[in-house]
Amino acid sequence: MLRAFLRTEAGSTSVLFAATVLALVWANSPWSHTYEAFWHTPMGISFGDAAFSLDLRHWVNDGLMTVFFFLIGLEVSYEIRLGQLRDRRLVAVPAVAAFGGMLVPAGIYLILNAGGPGAGGWGVPIATDTAFVLGVLAVAGARCPDPLRAFLLTLAIVDDVLAIFIIAVFYTEQLSVPALLIAALLLAAIVTLRWLRIWRAPAYIVLGFSLWVATLQSGIHPTLVGIALGILVFVYAPTDHKLLLAGEAVQVFTSTPSARAAREATRRVQRAVSVNERLQLRLHPWSSYVIVPVFALANAGVRLDGEALRTAATSPVAIGVMLGLLLGKFVGISLGTWLPLRLRWGILPGNLVWGQLLGGAAVSGIGFTVALFIVDLAFKDPVLHDQAKIGILTGSLLSAALGWLIFKLAWDRGGVCAPPEAEPSEELPVTLTVPVGPGDHVRGPAEARVTIVEYADFECPYCGRIHPVLEEVLRKNPDVRLVFRHFPLRTLHPRAAPAAIVAEAAADEGRFWEMHDILYDNQRFLTDADLEHYAAELAVDAWGNVSRHVARIGLDETSGRDSGVRGTPTLFLNGRRYEGSLDLDSITRAVEEIRESP
Repeated sequence: MLRAFLRTEAGSTSVLFAATVLALVWANSPWSHTYEAFWHTPMGISFGDAAFSLDLRHWVNDGLMTVFFFLIGLEVSYEIRLGQLRDRRLVAVPAVAAFGGMLVPAGIYLILNAGGPGAGGWGVPIATDTAFVLGVLAVAGARCPDPLRAFLLTLAIVDDVLAIFIIAVFYTEQLSVPALLIAALLLAAIVTLRWLRIWRAPAYIVLGFSLWVATLQSGIHPTLVGIALGILVFVYAPTDHKLLLAGEAVQVFTSTPSARAAREATRRVQRAVSVNERLQLRLHPWSSYVIVPVFALANAGVRLDGEALRTAATSPVAIGVMLGLLLGKFVGISLGTWLPLRLRWGILPGNLVWGQLLGGAAVSGIGFTVALFIVDLAFKDPVLHDQAKIGILTGSLLSAALGWLIFKLAWDRGGVCAPPEAEPSEELPVTLTVPVGPGDHVRGPAEARVTIVEYADFECPYCGRIHPVLEEVLRKNPDVRLVFRHFPLRTLHPRAAPAAIVAEAAADEGRFWEMHDILYDNQRFLTDADLEHYAAELAVDAWGNVSRHVARIGLDETSGRDSGVRGTPTLFLNGRRYEGSLDLDSITRAVEEIRESP
């Protein structure tokens, strides 16, 4: 579920970006007057004397965006019941980070705007745009492992829920009690159908649309209907009984294919999966590729002529939004991550380094979809409206640039795969506790002047990056040898341990280094099938003597922990921990210094 969500959102980023650019081009073209004219075109339905009409922008913002928030409700419901939000330890850190990432931006904005005409816009810089953030992480590639995406996705879910609460409480101007009562009755009817386990799609569609109209008339923003209905949709893990029935139906179709058997197999398989998951699968592409881009097209168009930019450069609204997104999100999420880790309130969804977390905090300042949404609610003055949009665009671009820079610096400095909470306060050993012996995997001359011992795992991106560096060091220095020891980070790199087992199986046939090179050349392809394929290429029994190989890997891990290894890659040069950068020049200088020492 999480991988499918990430794949859809990241893939739609280019469409969302194109829609944003198109809106800006349209709003700044010779035909700019048609932009607002088009989106103010009225459209509605009538039945006799009764009529219901909105302009196109409100159909998008109040109607289509309800589907967007319905998906958020589905995701929240799924994560609470079956996903990461079940584990309070995993929720605590991103939840506090999300809260900090909303409180600090709002505070920065109010420092500049309290008491002024733009004071009501404090909610604009509080929201993170999930689609754009995941798109930036996809571009960053290996610098952003899946645990970071999981952390930011959980943070975004909490962020969205808090944003919805803020919209409901602070951006509802007036209430119509009769319409609100009708909306409450309609919601109760939907809950009753759910309780009675009546699953008729037409009934839910009619009641849901009626609830949306009643909520719109009540004065409460109708997108709240979306998230409420999403949370109410049933979600469950497939039971053994349903899986058995589905399997039997598929088997019947396979043995005697017919239209009746195909229909029954389809029905049984669908029933095995919850409605929540089926709706997410069907609606995510529509939301990602149609609804959110159309929303951007309808709302991102802002005049960017010289006068507008000069005004925005001194506008406390534009500056407040920009600084709230750029600095407020970064500081708030960073502090909100550090505090619960420091107080041991929770854990991260994988071993993450601070460079990755800080990069994630920076890109979370990309506040686009919900930020534009709140602009429409917060400002009636068109001048302040446009200034806030300029602040959103500027802050989001700068946040993306800051995140990319942090990821690049962390990567270029040879970041080590180790979680921040794993960094001990006590002083770690600096010498190798277990000297190189006959059981080690050694590449290079036995009488080498310099011995490099590397603790690494085969899935670690930093280990993959240092692999050609160490090869070059060996090529240029005939008196240097490399010793490889396993240190798989199992929570961060789940394929590292199986890859290490296959490498040990290759070692039984005297082909460890061949397998070593194959695994690093194919780090993204380490499934069991991939590993078996590599083993077959080298005529190796991939899973023979697994228990012995696991014990052998455990010895390396123990020696690493006793030597103070807390992440990968960690190097020891002639038995001393190497503390320098993991680039060719730095390691070569360290080798030369050892060679020249008496």
